[in-house]
Amino acid sequence: MGSRLSTFIMLGAAACCALLPAAAGLLYSPPPAHAGFFDEFGIKDEEMLGKKFSIMVRSQMPLVEDPEIKDYICSIVDRLSKAVPPQPFDFKTSVLLHKSMNAFAVPGGYVFVHTGLIMQLEHESELAGVIAHELAHVTQRHVASRIDRAKLTTIASVLGALAGAFLGGNAGGAVLTGSFAANQSTMLNYSRLDETEADEIGLQYLVRAGFRPQGMVGSFEKIRRLQWMNGFSLPEYLSTHPDVGSRINDISARVQALPAGARNRPENDAKFLRARTLLWALYGEPESALRHFEEKRIGRGLALMGQAMLAERRRNVTEADRLFNEAMRAAPNDALIHRQAGIFHYATGSPRAESLLAAALRLNPRDGMAQFYEARLMDDAGRHQEAQKRLTSLLKRYPEDAELHQCLGVSLGKSGKPFEGWLHLAYSALYQNNGDKTKVWLKKAQGQAKTPEQKAALDKFEKIRKERKNFGKKDS
Repeated sequence: MGSRLSTFIMLGAAACCALLPAAAGLLYSPPPAHAGFFDEFGIKDEEMLGKKFSIMVRSQMPLVEDPEIKDYICSIVDRLSKAVPPQPFDFKTSVLLHKSMNAFAVPGGYVFVHTGLIMQLEHESELAGVIAHELAHVTQRHVASRIDRAKLTTIASVLGALAGAFLGGNAGGAVLTGSFAANQSTMLNYSRLDETEADEIGLQYLVRAGFRPQGMVGSFEKIRRLQWMNGFSLPEYLSTHPDVGSRINDISARVQALPAGARNRPENDAKFLRARTLLWALYGEPESALRHFEEKRIGRGLALMGQAMLAERRRNVTEADRLFNEAMRAAPNDALIHRQAGIFHYATGSPRAESLLAAALRLNPRDGMAQFYEARLMDDAGRHQEAQKRLTSLLKRYPEDAELHQCLGVSLGKSGKPFEGWLHLAYSALYQNNGDKTKVWLKKAQGQAKTPEQKAALDKFEKIRKERKNFGKKDS
């Protein structure tokens, strides 16, 4: 699910670099702007732009769909959003598989959190502090007001400028050199007043949501310290002006002025540490990951699980099996450990997979990843209808998960439903941004379309494909 193994090799700067050429390509042959779109940049325009930008990002960058991680980050955004004054849109959250310590939010309430930020911070309140700061930029309409003043002439120019402003520092903004987007993106950069207001308002959201307020200070200090040590670029929310130290001091003073009850809130890092441990186990550099697993805070069971997953990545099956067994003995009621052990045994063809996944679901019935692998077991055993029912249900929660579509398509094909099977394979290729395979599977689905319902399903697919085609690879 979420193509977690296939996307691992994409971790790194190349993932972000892929986005900017697509934006640059749009700038050379831009679609026409909506009439009056830039006369007055209103709420509906924000929502439309945010949706298009989200499609652009999602059509180019790998996402993390693992429920343990995605649902956790969504829960932080949801918790903070309840502390925000009523907005004309709901906040929508994506977790991007990229090592940079970044998070950003764009008009329309689309929030993006990079895995590198989760992996490098130490407390949940620090992560919430960064996200609260970004939500404040949206609620105060900092980018929206700059777009309104910039009077850019096409939707494509705004999308390119947004890509340069939010992703250029991580991905090499020189990709846009030669186009006006490089200059236009600077017009969208936050001013010192914008950043000060986002610090102040974001801190209010953080406190109202019940997080420890020192988290905002801690996250900024940690990012600045890592920048000094490793020389990487500061993310947008710290890079607009060089006087980061002054901003940290201002936030610290505001924290000290808060009531003691807010200042003395304890850290509650249990869920944060689980998500961070899983990310390090799946995507982290092995030696660095091992150092993180030595933290006593995460508990012996999770630490052993992380080590087992690293052994699995190194194809040391015997060692992985031993470590998973130790992890389950250390934490016999931990659903995540049983789930990961079940996935490992499924990959090795071991019959233990079924009992381990069943145990994981008894402990956490909503775990989508465990449900996905249990559905695969059903399908392998010839229980195609049961598997299809489970996979279809999961797609309602994760509609753009390529691996879900792939497995459902194969299962439908095996049970004598060729149109539905080819169509889901086409969706799988589309969400993997593989234009050639999308064309192949779509053509096969078109050849099987007989009923009005099937033709309507093709129309729906074409609409989604067209939305992504503007931003994806040339052949998609």
